[in-house]
Amino acid sequence: MTERFSQRYGFHQSHEMDILVRQDAPHELRGVVVELAYECGFRPESLRTVVCRLLRKRPNANNWTEFPNIDNEVHKLVDDCEWYRVYEIIEGLVTVMREMQFPYDADKFESELNDYFMDAGIGWKLSAGLIEMRGPEVFEEVVITAERQLEMRRFPTARNELREALRDLSRRPSPDVTGAIQHSMATLECVAREACGDKKATLGDIIKRYPEIVPRPLDEAIAKVWGYASENARHIREGREPTFVEAELVVGIVSALSTYLARKHEANQ
Repeated sequence: MTERFSQRYGFHQSHEMDILVRQDAPHELRGVVVELAYECGFRPESLRTVVCRLLRKRPNANNWTEFPNIDNEVHKLVDDCEWYRVYEIIEGLVTVMREMQFPYDADKFESELNDYFMDAGIGWKLSAGLIEMRGPEVFEEVVITAERQLEMRRFPTARNELREALRDLSRRPSPDVTGAIQHSMATLECVAREACGDKKATLGDIIKRYPEIVPRPLDEAIAKVWGYASENARHIREGREPTFVEAELVVGIVSALSTYLARKHEANQ
């Protein structure tokens, strides 16, 4: 299929909507997944094979013709499954497309599905074949910048901890919010140790010994986020589990602080 008119003439733009959906897979999305899979090389029979394998279902032996029989069967399977299974189907389709390549177009599938996620306000994104949590544009930018800076400045442990925080936010059917906070604080601790040159100090020790690590009064940001994490994630109290948006906020703050500290560390070398 050739590019659409809006794409050919530069009118195509994805307009980011407020995130309205995370713990769900709307009915329209389920249909989009099937139709986009067809556009990217699947036929009803090959698509049914993948969907049935992922859902642990037996194909209906009485359905022989691709349209409308097998096509209807595929739509019903996708429409009736649990919401998080839809995202597993998406990941499974990408895996098949990447492994088989011809006649599939995995890049088109990923690009157009991500455009749809943004247009529909769905808080997920497809990245390197995996579904990950998608935050507001500002959150996305600060986290992506942190990941790049940590990789460029050779902070592999800190980068891995940040990636684990994002994976915890992306867990289905329920995100691991305490895990996301704990991993993000481990990111900050790793970078802070290098920035102050005290590689055995805990983050609590660094806050006390090196108050100048971040310009005043911004240094309070480290102390405050560390205090919040200690109270609500490391030593969680009964009935006080952090919310998703609180965990998202901590990951965003830590990403910004880690970027600053990584750059400062390099400048001081």
